[in-house]
Amino acid sequence: MRFLLYNIRYGAGSGWRVHFPMPFGGYLKPTGRNFRRIADFIRSVNPDITGLIEVDSGSFRTERRCQAQSIAAALDQHHVFENKYGGTSMARRLPLLNKQGNALLTNQEISRLKFHYLNNGFKRLVIEAELREFTTFIVHLSLKYRHRQDQLRDLYGMVRDARKPVIVAGDFNVFRGQEELSLFMGATGLLNANTQGMPSHPSRLPKRQLDFILHSPTIRATRFEAPAVQFSDHIPLIWDFEVCREACMAQAA
Repeated sequence: MRFLLYNIRYGAGSGWRVHFPMPFGGYLKPTGRNFRRIADFIRSVNPDITGLIEVDSGSFRTERRCQAQSIAAALDQHHVFENKYGGTSMARRLPLLNKQGNALLTNQEISRLKFHYLNNGFKRLVIEAELREFTTFIVHLSLKYRHRQDQLRDLYGMVRDARKPVIVAGDFNVFRGQEELSLFMGATGLLNANTQGMPSHPSRLPKRQLDFILHSPTIRATRFEAPAVQFSDHIPLIWDFEVCREACMAQAA
């Protein structure tokens, strides 16, 4: 099975284009051309499950089209999208921000779906989707260290209560790298699919590992890749895996 994680930055692109004619001006421009590149890349990967971070659900940038829905239709897959700001957040009532969120695409049957909002931080959404063999959590954590630690405590509770092996994937914004996740990973027993610590940000010259795919020991990685794709400020992570039992546990030990 193949998992793709990609922070697509709403299709706004990377480099000088995002900051022309003013800082972050690219967020206010149409994204169609660059988004088509992103969509073509995702189709070429042919993932079974895709976690998309920073998705536009239909603002003026996308001519009112939901980016997650467009990609899912091309892949003939299911998709779920939700706004990443908490239910009482002012951002939900502001143009553009009220169209920004995260998404999950899959060709697997979703037996249970839940949207969680973490207690602290500006970005709070966690998408929980229970599939046949495992449960997937898609996250985008806060830029503030203190808020991230609070969010990780909330996330620990969700992982602990999961009824199946889990995959926790997303943009963790851990500017100190995996060190910030040591307590969370120790408490949950999750492993990092990126065993070589390949950086994912910025895409033009990656030097920070901000994006993670964490998994239960009963899920075994068969291949991991971080391709040098520059359609966003993050590069995508591609992970092939299989769900097993005793053999995986023995290997992890």
